[in-house]
Amino acid sequence: MPVQVIIKRKLIIEKPEKIFPLFSELHSQAIQQPGYIGRVTLKNIDKPQEYMVISSWETADDWRTWFQSKKRRDIQGRVDSLIGERTHYSIYKTVTY
Repeated sequence: MPVQVIIKRKLIIEKPEKIFPLFSELHSQAIQQPGYIGRVTLKNIDKPQEYMVISSWETADDWRTWFQSKKRRDIQGRVDSLIGERTHYSIYKTVTY
C-alpha cells in the first residue's frame, strides 16, 4: 500500500539558497530508489522559513530502506548542519471509511 512521508524543516539561515542544491541532490538520489513514486515541496505562506515535503513511496519498507541508506544520511547530515536543527519525518497511509 502506498505511503506518504511528511518531511518538515525550518530554514532559519541567512542564505537559504545554499541549501537548495542539497535538496536537489536528495531528490536526484531518491528517484533512483525502488518504490519511489514522487514528491511535492510546500512552503508555508505565513511562516516562510517552514518547508514541508510530501514524498510518496510504494511501501513503508521502501521508504525505510531509503531513509536508512548511507547516501541519504550523508546528504541529510549536511542539510541538518546548515539549518542547525533536525529534520522531522512522519509516515502516513491512506485511510478509507
